[in-house]
Amino acid sequence: MKKADVVTFFARLEEREPEPKGELNYSSPFTLLVAVVLSAQATDIGVNKATGPLFKVADTPEKILALGLEGLRGYIKTIGLFNSKAKNVILLCQQLLERHDGVVPQDQESLEALAGVGRKTANVVRNMAFGAPTIAVDTHVFRVGNRTGLAPGKTPLAVEKKLEKAIPAAFKLHAHHWLILHGRYICKARKPDCPACPVNDLCRFKGKTL
Repeated sequence: MKKADVVTFFARLEEREPEPKGELNYSSPFTLLVAVVLSAQATDIGVNKATGPLFKVADTPEKILALGLEGLRGYIKTIGLFNSKAKNVILLCQQLLERHDGVVPQDQESLEALAGVGRKTANVVRNMAFGAPTIAVDTHVFRVGNRTGLAPGKTPLAVEKKLEKAIPAAFKLHAHHWLILHGRYICKARKPDCPACPVNDLCRFKGKTL
């Protein structure tokens, strides 16, 4: 996609949603980190239903450790893969206390060293909690990047790198949120809503719907 088209692409997404927000509920960098870890292969709605009650009683590493593994499982048992996620969250809390005095680190390397935290999770936390202009590539961003021709790539990392290079600095802070929302509600996997798409004329997808 040409540079001018990329600028137009994001300008239109910005016009529709000037201040995009993530759909996970959180009140601190720590609760955001836990919510994103729990959201892997799960819906934000499902995670919010579980973390609402959880965060009312345990919103710090110390409080979650006080719940213990079984106590934590009780709160998140409705989330897919809850057993392994519970173990990761407990270990993550221990690591935060041992390595960072219970404070969520802001750098990529330290975040990725925590249990259950991969590159995408670290990028989300850095962006949403600390205002870093990172690009977190989930299934929606990966699909939109490839389908539109904005940033084609065979892996999430390849798409991320192309997006980082292509997106003008003025749009980077909110770019991944715009792409997520676009993929979730318009450029959907099975049947994209092309007639409602604000970037239809810029998109290179050959299978556009009428």
